[in-house]
Amino acid sequence: MRRDNESTVSEFILLGLPIQAEDQDLYSALFLTMYLTTVLGNLLIILLIRLDSHLHTPMYFFLSHLAFTDISFSSVTAPKMLMNMLTHSQSISYTGCVSQVYFFLFFGSIDSFLLTSMAYDRYVAICHPLHYTMIMNQNLCVLLVVVSWVLSNACGLVHSLLLARLISLDNESTVSEFILLGIPIRAEDQGLFSALILAMYLTTLLGNLLIILLIRLDSHLHTPMYFFLSHLAFTDMSFSSATAPKMLTNMITHSHFISYAGCISQVYFFTFWGSIDSFLLTSMAYDRYVAICHPLHYTIIMSQSLCVLLVVTSWTLSLANALVHTLLLACLSHFRNNTIPHYFCDLSALLKLSSSDTTVNEMAILLLGTVVITLPFICILVSYGHIGATIMKAPSIKGIYKALSTCGSHLCVVSLYYGAIIGLYLVPSYNNTNDKDVIVSVMYGLVTPMLNPFIYSLRNRDMKGALKNILSRTK
Repeated sequence: MRRDNESTVSEFILLGLPIQAEDQDLYSALFLTMYLTTVLGNLLIILLIRLDSHLHTPMYFFLSHLAFTDISFSSVTAPKMLMNMLTHSQSISYTGCVSQVYFFLFFGSIDSFLLTSMAYDRYVAICHPLHYTMIMNQNLCVLLVVVSWVLSNACGLVHSLLLARLISLDNESTVSEFILLGIPIRAEDQGLFSALILAMYLTTLLGNLLIILLIRLDSHLHTPMYFFLSHLAFTDMSFSSATAPKMLTNMITHSHFISYAGCISQVYFFTFWGSIDSFLLTSMAYDRYVAICHPLHYTIIMSQSLCVLLVVTSWTLSLANALVHTLLLACLSHFRNNTIPHYFCDLSALLKLSSSDTTVNEMAILLLGTVVITLPFICILVSYGHIGATIMKAPSIKGIYKALSTCGSHLCVVSLYYGAIIGLYLVPSYNNTNDKDVIVSVMYGLVTPMLNPFIYSLRNRDMKGALKNILSRTK
């Protein structure tokens, strides 16, 4: 699995089903029919549930997710098996094999959790029918699905990383841990900066938790804009949690070590949550575009189905992006040293430490960075271009003020967020990570998520009204 290690392989041989050679065509036709039936049948279920309002109930909500999971679960193995049977080729690459392990465990675990959620739904419906609508509310249903995805993702990731790690155990040049140099500050200032970063991290957690709480409790905030905002708040909390706790632990204990598995996991979650942030900011920009440029059709265009679809797509694309980078990183060997001049395991910094060929990794950063960063940023600019053109058609002080109050803060954060990421990860650099890169990373990794409650919510009259209502109920 490592090109520079003769004892490892670059691909595996799948022996397939124990059938005779002359029966290959018959069985391939049979399995192709079964696979197409699975895909089309489950797609029909999803389509019917989305189009018929009578099916917008918890049971069918879980069923639609189960149908999507079943399609994905079958697609993990069936296409490759059919391809091997038709081409009479039984090989699969190392990356393909590890990816197959990940997605098989991921979607298999989701299936298990969704079936459990459906069983609980039936239990409440039969044993507590009078309280069914109160117990099985929309918030609980969404929470059960999100927890299913998160736990399944963790299960698949752990097994995949442990599998990839097995290969590096026989390579003496592979390090078992890395050293994070941290933020470039003097030793005597460590206590002050650790207190400052801890305050920033707690502000991020509490502020974004407040956003989620207000949006969930106040029915006036159950709109597409605040739906995306609640997901952005959760993502910002997770994004900061990918790096801040480890950095604070290292600063307080004066230990700069991080294990190999911990480092790879940090790369995965940092990339995962950062990608979701990018897609959610794009979805929010599209929401503002529809609200200002097509106000009469806003409720029709920004339907609940579209909002859920945008969020699910964001999670799916981000998951795939993070997985590709993590697996490609796990395939590298022969690190020159284990010292990372950063406060977290930055992907570009790790690539500079490796003496292996990183051409594929750099190409992945360029191509996937275009999908995850550049294209969403262009979509945001186009959305705001249309918003500006719409306002200029009938300029008024009231209209301009409303547009600025609605979009100004969002555009400011977008500029900071995307500007830093594009400068760090898309602009080619062959120098070692310098202090400026670390400071910019702190800006979009810690400062921007902390500012989210202030920029998006505490300056918003609706959020202030919701906060006053909650406080008055408490009193």
